Amino acid sequence: MAHLTAPDIAAMVPQARALLINSLPGYKSAMLVGTCDAAGKENLAMVSSHFHLGSSPPLLAMILRPSTGESERHTLHNLLETRCWSLNGFSLDHAEQAHQTSAPYPKDQSEFDACGFDSEWLDEFGAPFIKGSPLQIGCLLREHHPLEINGTHMIIGEVQHLKYPVTAQRGDGGLSLSDMGLVAVVGLDTYTQPHAGLRFAPADTTSPPRQF
Repeated sequence: MAHLTAPDIAAMVPQARALLINSLPGYKSAMLVGTCDAAGKENLAMVSSHFHLGSSPPLLAMILRPSTGESERHTLHNLLETRCWSLNGFSLDHAEQAHQTSAPYPKDQSEFDACGFDSEWLDEFGAPFIKGSPLQIGCLLREHHPLEINGTHMIIGEVQHLKYPVTAQRGDGGLSLSDMGLVAVVGLDTYTQPHAGLRFAPADTTSPPRQF
C-alpha cells in the first residue's frame, strides 16, 4: 500500500497531483453543462462536481473554477450573467465528444459546434440543451457562494425542467440511470458505464437488508 503524507502530496508534479486527487471521490456522474451569454453565444462544458442538495425545493449544486491568467471559465461567467444552465447526460458512445468539450476553446467558439453536438432550446428558458440527451435538466440560479479556501465557486440551482425516457422511471419514482446508459467518470479522463448493480429497500433497525 502506498502511504502519502501532506508534504508528499504537496511535492508532487502538479499534473500528477491533480489526476490523483481528482480520482479520490471515485465514480462520479458525468454531465455536460450548457450555457450561453447575454448575446446568445452557446457554451458546453464537462462537469463532474455537481451533487444533490435537496428535494423540496429540488436543488442541485456544483463547484466551478474561476477564470485565471491561464484559462477562461465561460460556464461560470455565462450562468452568472443569465442565471440558468442545463445539465445533460450522455452515453459511452458520446464520451469522446464530451471529453473534447474540456479543451480551451475561445469564447466565440461554441463547443456544441466544435464537438459535434446539436443544441435545442425550450420556450422561456435561457440555456441550451443537448438535442437527444437521455437526461436533460434545466436549472435556475438560486445561490452563488465564492469559496475562500481555493477560489472556487459553489453554484446552487433549482430544477425548472426535467426530461427523461418514461421507461427509465421506476415504480417508486426514481430513475434507472443504467437503463438510460448514462456515463460515470473517474478522475479527469476515464469514462465508464456502470451496470445496474444491487438495489436495496430502505434500511431499518428491525430487519436485515432486503434486496430488490
